[in-house]
Amino acid sequence: MAEEQKKTNIQKLVIITGLSGAGKTQAVRCLEDLGFFCVDNLPPILIPKFAELFEQAEGKIDKVALVMDIRGGKFFDSLFEALNYLDEKNFKYEILFLEASDETLVRRFKETRRRHPLAPDQRILEGIIEERKRLQELRGRASKIIDTSDMTNRQLREQVAELFGEVKDYKLIITVMSFGFKYGVPLDADLVMDVRFLPNPHYVQELRSFTGHDRRVREFVMNSPVTAAFLDKFIDLLKFLLPYYAKEGKSHLVIAIGCTGGQHRSVAIANRIGQELKGEDFRVSVKHRDILRATGAGC
Repeated sequence: MAEEQKKTNIQKLVIITGLSGAGKTQAVRCLEDLGFFCVDNLPPILIPKFAELFEQAEGKIDKVALVMDIRGGKFFDSLFEALNYLDEKNFKYEILFLEASDETLVRRFKETRRRHPLAPDQRILEGIIEERKRLQELRGRASKIIDTSDMTNRQLREQVAELFGEVKDYKLIITVMSFGFKYGVPLDADLVMDVRFLPNPHYVQELRSFTGHDRRVREFVMNSPVTAAFLDKFIDLLKFLLPYYAKEGKSHLVIAIGCTGGQHRSVAIANRIGQELKGEDFRVSVKHRDILRATGAGC
């Protein structure tokens, strides 16, 4: 009975972690707005006591978010023991891992004039590299990974709300994301498809300045027999794979569609895939990472 009780009282336990400067503060503020009871910088060694405390609350608090990161110093090393405890006691939890590129993190630290917790007297980049190394194993256990390199605070909050807000209990949340290879592959992508083999509107003068949202660009890309054949095969593959991802317990899948600049082909294809995947068991959103900065660039 005790273990059954543990399964029902805390319906959502989210552990927020990741790289310093990647946006954990914004994420936890968003969860607080969503009704989560939030604790920042909790030493992992206290997780068992903390969990017991909430069980005694008799269901009055059912959504909890805990921020645990490298600021915990030596206490942070006990995180895996705490996670094993939660597994043994059948507590359901999710790990949200936030990260960003080295360049982005260095810029953020300089803008805020903060010191990196692992490099108080050294170069910021050295601290970032060391932290990324220490968190590598934890990243591998994460349920959800968000790369905030190209996100505003508002965009991050929107994505966190999308992932953890009170919505229908979907088996799988899918993000279809267009991007430009010239700006790098999205770090949080689960599946990456390169569509640079498709006809390129960039080389058609009257289409170059538009995006894949435009009807003329969309028709140029979609009217190709190669595009039609590709979409039939790729969408069929996705529809085969998605139920198996859901069955294995994956809650969020990022499908990244890339062309050269992220303006034409990847945008049109991502929009089409998003339309095709919408169904009762999946919540699908389509995002275009590079569409604004790609305007005018070849894609």
